[in-house]
Amino acid sequence: MSPRVLVFDVNETLIDIDSLQPHFDRIFGDPMVLREWFGQLVMYSMTVTLSGRYTDFFTLGQGVLHMLAEAHGVSLNNEDLHALAAGMRTMPAHPDTAEGLRRLRDRGYRLVTLTNSPHGGGPTPLDRAGLTEFFERQFTVDDARVFKPSTSLYTGVARTLGVAPEDCMMVAAHAWDTIGAQAAGFGGALITRPGNAALRVAGIPEPTVIASDLLHLNEILETMP
Repeated sequence: MSPRVLVFDVNETLIDIDSLQPHFDRIFGDPMVLREWFGQLVMYSMTVTLSGRYTDFFTLGQGVLHMLAEAHGVSLNNEDLHALAAGMRTMPAHPDTAEGLRRLRDRGYRLVTLTNSPHGGGPTPLDRAGLTEFFERQFTVDDARVFKPSTSLYTGVARTLGVAPEDCMMVAAHAWDTIGAQAAGFGGALITRPGNAALRVAGIPEPTVIASDLLHLNEILETMP
C-alpha cells in the first residue's frame, strides 16, 4: 500500500556529497578518498551506537578524517579542516531533488527528514540547499544520541508524527538505512544514486521500492494502491 509519510535521509539521498571531492583531492591527492571517508564514518557511527557511546556526526567525521590522514601518511592543517567543514554545511541538492519533492508534496504525502547530522544552532545543510520548505519536520539522531539504523529512531519518528510505522516509508540512498527502517515496520525506498545498490541476501528485506532518483520514485508511487 502507498505510504502516508515519506521519511527522507539527507546526506547523499537529497544533497550531493560528491561536491566534497575537491577537498579530498587537495588533502589526499585522490578525490575518491571521499568514499573511503564516508564509508568509514558510517561504519564508526554504527560502532559508537553498538558500543553504547555517542558523539555527534560532525565531530566523528573529523575524527575519521584524522584517522585516514594518519593511515595515508598525509598531514592535515586547520585550513583543510575548516574548508571541509564549510563544504559539509553547503552541499548542493541533487538536480532532481527539488522537483521530486514538490511533486510528492503536491500529491499529498507528508514529508519529513531523519538525518545522522546534528542541527546545531544555525542553518542546517537542508536549509542551505534550499529544501526546507518541502518538509513538515527535520528529525536528527542527535536528539536520541544513537545513530541509524537503530530501530528506535524510526519508531520514534512515527510516534512523534502520530502515525503507525506501517504508514511510513524511509527514502534513502543506502541499503543499511532502508533495512533498519523496514525492521521497524516502515516501507523502504532505495534511491540508487551512483555507487549505491540494493543488498540481496536471503533473510534480509529487500527495499519495497527501488528508484534511480526522486522523479522515478514519483512514477513508482503513482502505481501503488
